[in-house]
Amino acid sequence: MDQVFTNKNFDKNDFLENHLETGEYENCIFRNCDFSSSDFSDCSFWECEFIACNISLVKLTKTTFRDINFQDCKMLGLHFENCNPFSLSFSFDGCILTHSSFYQLKIKKTIFKNTQLHEVDFTECDLAGALFHNCDLMSTVFENTILEKVDFSTSFNYSIDPEMNKIKKAKFSLPEVIGLLNKYDIEIVN
Repeated sequence: MDQVFTNKNFDKNDFLENHLETGEYENCIFRNCDFSSSDFSDCSFWECEFIACNISLVKLTKTTFRDINFQDCKMLGLHFENCNPFSLSFSFDGCILTHSSFYQLKIKKTIFKNTQLHEVDFTECDLAGALFHNCDLMSTVFENTILEKVDFSTSFNYSIDPEMNKIKKAKFSLPEVIGLLNKYDIEIVN
């Protein structure tokens, strides 16, 4: 039977040798923990916070994330599409999510703030109503993605093909909105 952890604080834990126990974690706070290359498979996290943690290359097979806040975390190479999709919900603030994938996920209204999203895959993802506040989206992939009512107005380095994505009522700002024209390989002069 899986362990249940409620209202527990994990501070500066190194889970490289002492692996995180498979179980349910509810209202827990993980601060300055190193989970790199760990296995979160079959774990459930409900209303937890991960603060200044290294969560890079963690296996997420059937992992449940509900109402999770990731703050100032290093999260390289994560495959969120392997998570349990039921009620999947999280937010990211000040994180590095480079080389991660959200392929085919329905994560409407997700909040990304001050986050580096280099080479992230949002192919066939439903991001309707999401917020990308001050995010660096260099080489991020949006293909057949629902971006309706998404706010990109403070983000930068994105390249989005309006013909391959649903962008109705999405918000953009100048000069970054030029990222909607990248596929045309045109020169824009001032």
